[in-house]
Amino acid sequence: MREINPIEAIQDPIFKIITQAAQNIGVDCYVIGGFVRDFLLKRGTPKDIDVVAVGRGIELAQEVATLFPQKTKVQVFKNYGTAMVKTSDIELEFVGARRESYRKNSRNPIVEDGTLQDDQNRRDFTINALAISLNKDSLGFLLDPFNGLQDLEEGIIRTPLDADITYSDDPLRMMRAIRFATQLNFTIEEKSLQAITRNKDRIKIISKERIVDELHKILSSKTPSIGFKLLLQTGLLKIILPELTALQGIEEKEGQKHKDNFWHTLEVVDNIATATDDVWLRWSALLHDIGKAPTKRFDKKIGWTFHGHEFVGSKMVYKLFKRLHMPLNDKMKFVQKLVLMSSRPIVLAQDIVTDSAVRRLIFDAGDHVDDLMTLCEADITTKNPKKFQKYHNNFKIVRQKIVEVEERDHVRNFQPPVSGEEIMKIFNLKPSREIGIIKDAIKEAILEGEISNEYEAAYQFMLEQGKKLGLKAVK
Repeated sequence: MREINPIEAIQDPIFKIITQAAQNIGVDCYVIGGFVRDFLLKRGTPKDIDVVAVGRGIELAQEVATLFPQKTKVQVFKNYGTAMVKTSDIELEFVGARRESYRKNSRNPIVEDGTLQDDQNRRDFTINALAISLNKDSLGFLLDPFNGLQDLEEGIIRTPLDADITYSDDPLRMMRAIRFATQLNFTIEEKSLQAITRNKDRIKIISKERIVDELHKILSSKTPSIGFKLLLQTGLLKIILPELTALQGIEEKEGQKHKDNFWHTLEVVDNIATATDDVWLRWSALLHDIGKAPTKRFDKKIGWTFHGHEFVGSKMVYKLFKRLHMPLNDKMKFVQKLVLMSSRPIVLAQDIVTDSAVRRLIFDAGDHVDDLMTLCEADITTKNPKKFQKYHNNFKIVRQKIVEVEERDHVRNFQPPVSGEEIMKIFNLKPSREIGIIKDAIKEAILEGEISNEYEAAYQFMLEQGKKLGLKAVK
């Protein structure tokens, strides 16, 4: 048992209340897990605090709530033997010390009351088994039965007990190991890494929602590629995201190669991680090339092609989201749109940037045009410094052009200035295909710059189009 400075470790007044409550009901208790880990790593003050009581965890939570100056509600989860107490800025979870045993087809344990040592034994990693005493006679002492402090210092992810049993019992721990390695830039201990590979198929009993939650956290890390490399290395990625592993490898025919689209994708994800915290934009980067595997063809004249991979990829996004039980709402549509349009600004950056091309880009991308530009800038992974600089200089031109065109023409999310109802009234029409033809013609004329995005110009153009269709305006 190591002593640490209790003033630094448990300086928040909340810990005094917990200590008093534990005394009142006669139980020993400890703060454990992420709070201790992050305190020792100096990662800031966690807002989620886990407290383990040797005995009555729920009763301790209820006693703590009575000692708060304001009325505080206790949420009790009897099935799990836990209770939650929330303040305005801290979330406390209380649990009784326990031992666990598992069945082959479930990660939900059979739980029995246990000692603090039993509770530390069931923890996923040594760095999460560290506990600080909140008891008056040993306040601030660090209990470290598995040398977790040393693993923190050396940057190692290791299981407290046999890794095969730990991962087989609760396969989500395999994802958590990789997630912590990514977030903390730690190394997974070799025996533990091998155990993940051996037990990879056990991930199939884990709910898709929990897997996606870990994927979100890996994607939200500073360098997401760390996690995806480990997922690939252990074989988990092929089970979870086969669309990505299908991108791996370089094929050569008649002396012509293509780049490895899997490793390119990881570079793009890391690039975009430096530009945005938006997890859905990061998902767009991760999936932007998934259509390349099914569209890969070899043409003797031009070499390797991936025609239509953006369209195919956008369709694959829906299937992937559905399979993983991810939201099929605006978040999915956002990712679909960016995958579908992922090459558009790159094409623009290669050519002379015309107003009409920029108008179409703004119109099609709508409110997501800035996100699309960010994705395309991240997509430049060439190691040729001249090419790299040329692309990014051209993207600056495209971005400036977007600002200029949008200020002048206002085409983002625009609707033609003349409505369908007005066209019907002017030409005395009932609902018919002619109305759609005229509306589309007005839209195209504005996007091509033939007329301005103003009512009078659109009205005169509408009359001309009606005349071409043999329609007469009603005066």
